[in-house]
Amino acid sequence: MSMFEDIPVDVGVIYEGERIRRKQMYVELGGPNIKEKFELTKVKKPEEVADGKVVVIGPDLKDMEEGKSYNLGILIEAAGPELEPELEGVVERRIHEYCNFIEGFMHLNQRYDIWLRLSKKSFEKGLNSFQYIGKVLHRLFKSELPIIEKMQVTFMTDPEKVKDLYNEALQIYEARDARARGLKDEEADKFYGCVLCQSFAPTHVCVITPQRYSNCGAISWFDGRAAARIDPKGPIFTIEKGELVDPDKGEYSGVNDVVKKKSLGEITKVWLYTGFGYPHTSCGCFEGTAFYIPEVDGLGIVHRGYRDVTVNGLAFSTLADSTAGGRQVDGFHGISIEYMRSPKFLQADGGWNRVVWMPKEVKERVKDFIPTELADKVATEEEAKTVDELRTFLKERNHPVVEQWEEEVVAVEEAVPAEAREESPLVPVATAATIPITAGGFKIILKDAKIYAKKVIIRSVKSEKPRRKGEKVAKK
Repeated sequence: MSMFEDIPVDVGVIYEGERIRRKQMYVELGGPNIKEKFELTKVKKPEEVADGKVVVIGPDLKDMEEGKSYNLGILIEAAGPELEPELEGVVERRIHEYCNFIEGFMHLNQRYDIWLRLSKKSFEKGLNSFQYIGKVLHRLFKSELPIIEKMQVTFMTDPEKVKDLYNEALQIYEARDARARGLKDEEADKFYGCVLCQSFAPTHVCVITPQRYSNCGAISWFDGRAAARIDPKGPIFTIEKGELVDPDKGEYSGVNDVVKKKSLGEITKVWLYTGFGYPHTSCGCFEGTAFYIPEVDGLGIVHRGYRDVTVNGLAFSTLADSTAGGRQVDGFHGISIEYMRSPKFLQADGGWNRVVWMPKEVKERVKDFIPTELADKVATEEEAKTVDELRTFLKERNHPVVEQWEEEVVAVEEAVPAEAREESPLVPVATAATIPITAGGFKIILKDAKIYAKKVIIRSVKSEKPRRKGEKVAKK
């Protein structure tokens, strides 16, 4: 007898990775259009938990209007003699995995960024209540994590109730994160890996160290250690560090070996502290993206909740698509907000000395971790909305990246007879059967062309591959 016979849709790992597009969805829970949403786990005393109880506070799925977005808070209260508060984050992160086992029910992201969708097909099959979702979570958690002896689930859709607990949840997340800030990567005997997101990004392997939080921002090194201990064969596992190959870039032989194995040979090398070369892969649940801005040789940061376009004219969704899926793409790097508070934050690229732009909301959240001398030199959307405005701002504030800019201008004049210059101020500087010109996204080909100019201005062009901290640009 199946443990899900009373659930109106199928439940199984085959539904992991299922995407529900807007046209297919019945309702959306959380997501980019809703500010207050969360998922939270609390370890309780046995007498405080009614095993198997599912509570719905606010409109249930069947009471919702098709096509709309709603607030959502998911609270799991669990008890067991071996269950400790340090395991709350571990239990929390499994909500993502187990929700995705449900046919026609999609779960993305984590903590205060959750985004869920219910498909029309599953709703029509009878998946019309959170009671069913709660039953699935209860049975899977107790089956997969035997240390949970009692568990109850509460779903909140009432906006005021969600808002009240949302603020408490933020404080709990911050307290967890702060606990992991004292340990250094060099002091840890092991790292941890996570493949919870491989259903969406098959080649992604998250490497969790004391100073490099998981991309989703939900799993610290302590969480990884606890998860690997209670479920050794689960999606979070131990990584033997091996030899430290490069301390600046953060390359470890043991990390390379595990990532290669877990990505089935697709990813062979990872540099933990840089967005270039062999950057840490990204799934799709990352909290933010670091992106290279070649016009100023600096890095921008944008978080998932930013609704406008960034300083280079691209939205978060576009930038996220450039790095998601378990790929290694130079200059595009999925990160957590907590990683921005780490001394190892993009250290091979210059760290905070290389960051030039970020939304005001993110800057406010990490302001205590930005070096004092740089605090007013990093632009937000209020100071720069375009690259030209950014360049002006960085010059005015004397940002460290300005020192790296190459602005040599060399005037080259064609050596021609004096009489030729007197007859015409224009000098032929290029002649060719065809001359390709690329501009504005178009390629223009001039045939049998001869170009005249008074002089030619030659500017040094940066290499296509962005420079890292300490690299020099060859003189032209």
